[in-house]
Amino acid sequence: MLTITNPADGSTITQLPEDTADSVAAKYRAARAAQPAWAAVALSDKLAIMRRFREGVVRDLDKLAAVETSEVGKPLQQSKNELNGLLGRIDFFLAETEQTLAPRTVFDDAGMRERISHTPLGVIANISAWNYPWFVGANVFVPALLTGNAVLYKPSEFATLTGLEIARLLHEAGVPKDIFTVLVGGGAVGAALLAQPIDGVFFTGSYATGKKIAEAVAGRLIKLQLELGGKDPSYVCEDVDIQAAVGSLADGAMYNTGQSCCSVERIYVHEKIHDAFVDAFVKEVKGFKIGKPTEPGSYIGPLTRAPQLAVLERQVADAQAKGAKLLAGGKRIPGAGNWFEPTVFSNVNHSMEVMREESFGPIIGIQKVSGDDEAVKLMNDTAYGLTAGVYTKDEARAQRLLAQVNAGSVYWNCCDRVSPRLPWSGVGHSGVGLTLSTYGIETFTRPKAWHLRQA
Repeated sequence: MLTITNPADGSTITQLPEDTADSVAAKYRAARAAQPAWAAVALSDKLAIMRRFREGVVRDLDKLAAVETSEVGKPLQQSKNELNGLLGRIDFFLAETEQTLAPRTVFDDAGMRERISHTPLGVIANISAWNYPWFVGANVFVPALLTGNAVLYKPSEFATLTGLEIARLLHEAGVPKDIFTVLVGGGAVGAALLAQPIDGVFFTGSYATGKKIAEAVAGRLIKLQLELGGKDPSYVCEDVDIQAAVGSLADGAMYNTGQSCCSVERIYVHEKIHDAFVDAFVKEVKGFKIGKPTEPGSYIGPLTRAPQLAVLERQVADAQAKGAKLLAGGKRIPGAGNWFEPTVFSNVNHSMEVMREESFGPIIGIQKVSGDDEAVKLMNDTAYGLTAGVYTKDEARAQRLLAQVNAGSVYWNCCDRVSPRLPWSGVGHSGVGLTLSTYGIETFTRPKAWHLRQA
C-alpha cells in the first residue's frame, strides 16, 4: 500500500493499493491495443475533449487546489495560482496544435513534391513531478494526447491524489481510460514502467533519477526527454532599483517554499550595491508569512519531502563551517511536519554546497562580485543550466551577458517564469529534450518525409 501523508503535520491522508509489475504490464498492453484507434480520432474531436477537460479544471478548481495542498503542502493560494496558470497552457495547445501538425509541402517543382507530416510516437511513459503536478504533467500529457499518443502516467508518489484527479477529469472529458492510465507507486513502479516496450519517456525530477532513467533505456533508441534540476543564478547590476530587484528575486527564491526547478538558487550582486541589496533582501524574506498551507496569507509552507530537511541542514552547516554569514533562518521549525526557516547567507563562495548543489528549499546564498566578467564566470561555474537572469536598466548589457550564459532559459529583470510559447529545456545536468512551445508539440510525433512524383 502507498501511504499518502500531509507534509504540514505528518498525518496520514489515505492509503492506496500500489501497482505491481504485472498490473503495469497489463496497463501497457491495454494502452498499446487502444492507441491506434485514438490516433485515428479526428483532431477536432481531440481538441473538443481537451476543452471539456479545461472546463472541468475550472469547475472543480477549489477542490483540486485543496487536494494538491493536502498532499504537497503548497500554500492553498499557490495551488490555486498553479491551476489558474494551467488554463493558459491548455489554451496554447488548443490554439497551436492544429497548425503545428498540419502537413507542409516544402518543395513542388517539375512533377516532384516533398511534404512533411507528423505521426504519433505511440505509447509514452510520463513520469511526473510533485512540486507542480498540474503544470509539469500538462506540459506532457496535453500535447501527447492531442497528437494521438497513449499515456502511461506515473505521478510522483507525493502527488498521487492529484494524478488521480487529472485522470478523472480527462476520462470525464472523453479520453478513453486505456489511453490515459495512472500508475500508483514509487520507484519500483517507475522501473516496471520503463521495462515495457514504450515509445518514449518523459520525466521531470532530479538529475540522479534522470540519469538512472537514461541508463535504463539506453540502447533502445526511443524518445527520451529529461527535465532535471537547476542551480539557477541571477546577477544584479549596480544600476538597478534595489527594492524592485529584491522583491522579484526574494519571490523567485522562496515561492513554493523554494521547491521549483527554476527557483533562484544563487544571487551575485555588484559590489557597489551589495550591502544595500543584502539588507533589503533579508528584510523582505523576514516578512514572508510562515503558516499552515490552508491559512489565508501563508507564503512559506512545509517541504513536501521530509528527507530534504537533512539536505538543507547539511548545506547550512557546510556554509557556516566555510565562513558564510547566516543572516536569516538556518534551521528546522519545531513541531510536526516538514518545516524549515527561510534562510539567507552572505559572504558565500563556490567552495560551499549552497552555491554548488541544488537546494530545492527556502535557502539562498548572495555573493559579492566586482563586475560583469566575474558574474558571468560564476554563473557558468555549474554542472546545471536551466535558467539564469540579469537585473539591469540596460537591455543591451543584459542581452550581451545572457548570451554568454549556458542556460536553456534566460531572463532580463525577471525570474522563475515559464511561458507556454517558449521551449523549456536545459543544459548539462538540467536535462535533454524540451517541452512547451510548438517544438513541445512536435516532440510527441515522428516527422514523416513524403517524396511524391507525378507519373
